[in-house]
Amino acid sequence: EGCIACGLCPTICPEVFRMADDGFAEVYNEDVPVEVEEQAVEAQESCPVSV
Repeated sequence: EGCIACGLCPTICPEVFRMADDGFAEVYNEDVPVEVEEQAVEAQESCPVSV
């Protein structure tokens, strides 16, 4: 809730985030691979609406 569907998080970390069928971003991999932890955090912190 609150997502504006900008697509930033899946652009930064597609291993964890994706655009869902409803057009909004979602986490589809809650088990974040160690090798992309930094990108996942960057994606979360870069969210323009902080969701």
